[in-house]
Amino acid sequence: MSDGTFAIIAAHGDLAEGLVSAVSRVAGAAAAAKLMPFSNATLGGTELADSLRQAVETSGARVIFTDLPAGSCTIAARRIAHERPDLAVVCGVNLAMLLSFALSPVGGAAAWELAVEKGRAAIRVAEEGAGGH
Repeated sequence: MSDGTFAIIAAHGDLAEGLVSAVSRVAGAAAAAKLMPFSNATLGGTELADSLRQAVETSGARVIFTDLPAGSCTIAARRIAHERPDLAVVCGVNLAMLLSFALSPVGGAAAWELAVEKGRAAIRVAEEGAGGH
């Protein structure tokens, strides 16, 4: 799947697995199959980078979605992207972003760029939950 239609989600704990599970429930198994969960659990810095590098090479992923902009997953992903200019790192992953990516009819950078827009647009405060404002 080296055409940019496959992504790795690198996150803390079980978050990545949970996000892939949610994509599967909302959009189906075929959409979820475009996403590989990756956890930093039990991995130190060097192990994390080595394991993530191997996941990128094995999967052919061209984008890594991470949970925190300055977290260990993002630091490792950025190191790998420095070695591989064809690899994008997108921080602050959310379900709307992943659904957009997994259901996108286009591949490559266009798919993850649109996913970023959809992810940003999904962040809002529900008016009825804003303390009556």
